[in-house]
Amino acid sequence: MSHEDDAFEALDVFGGPEGTAGTSEGEDTEPEATRRAAGEAESSRASRGWWDRNADEYQQDHGTFLGDDRFVWGPEGLDEVEAELLGPVEDLKGLDVLEIGAGAAQCSRWLAVQGARPVAVDLSHRQLQHALRIGGGADGVGLVQADAGVLPFRDGSFDLACSAYGAVPFVADPVKVFREVRRVLRPGGRWVFSVTHPIRWAFPDEPGPEGLSVSASYFDRTPYVEQDEQGRAVYVEHHRTLGDRVRDVVAGGFRLVDLVEPEWPAWNSSEWGGWSPLRGNLIPGSAIFVCERD
Repeated sequence: MSHEDDAFEALDVFGGPEGTAGTSEGEDTEPEATRRAAGEAESSRASRGWWDRNADEYQQDHGTFLGDDRFVWGPEGLDEVEAELLGPVEDLKGLDVLEIGAGAAQCSRWLAVQGARPVAVDLSHRQLQHALRIGGGADGVGLVQADAGVLPFRDGSFDLACSAYGAVPFVADPVKVFREVRRVLRPGGRWVFSVTHPIRWAFPDEPGPEGLSVSASYFDRTPYVEQDEQGRAVYVEHHRTLGDRVRDVVAGGFRLVDLVEPEWPAWNSSEWGGWSPLRGNLIPGSAIFVCERD
């Protein structure tokens, strides 16, 4: 059975260390923001619930920026058609590509337009419903609901794997995810993922001048958690330093080919959470890791 016959999921957001999570189902109070330990199961459960509750608002607020079939690596607006981090656009035709944390599968639809055979995986059922609304299956994109740490694919099913802010920032064990990605990639396959730049964790998640002063230790790896009145996590994001990310890539069985820190472009005047032209011209907001399976 080919991977196109399977059906599964992971996670997607241009988020930050101080996100704005919605309330739990049946709750009227705002969640409490804190820093505390959060394991694999709690993180996965929180992410699934958060995205199922907030997918509608997310797509309404950011769908225009993301486009229906555009491959954007982060809030800076770096486009794969220009960056070619997956390789030359003309070489994508006929390749099997896995997108992890695909959200509404905008990136996968762009890949399909280029002639690739993409499969979009996301943890949130509601996000995948938006992919269907926009035109997932009809546009040659396989949609699968699954956890990024337990990918339901055979070994060596894909030529490339990618993730634009999907899954990696929200999992307690990124090495487990990387090893799964390595398992489903063919030898020499490329794995490219973008995350919040680790330096942003030292600054408030504010787009204005108040977000330009260091407010926390860059070296504090304690997860950012939003929890309900019963102490149940409704949103979890995990911090890794730049060095941690590099070591995780290597521990996952990959060779780091490039580390891209996109500069804020002059054309982009928008604000997205803590991202803004003001901050973007001073500190990096995203980090993109280009890796290859030896």
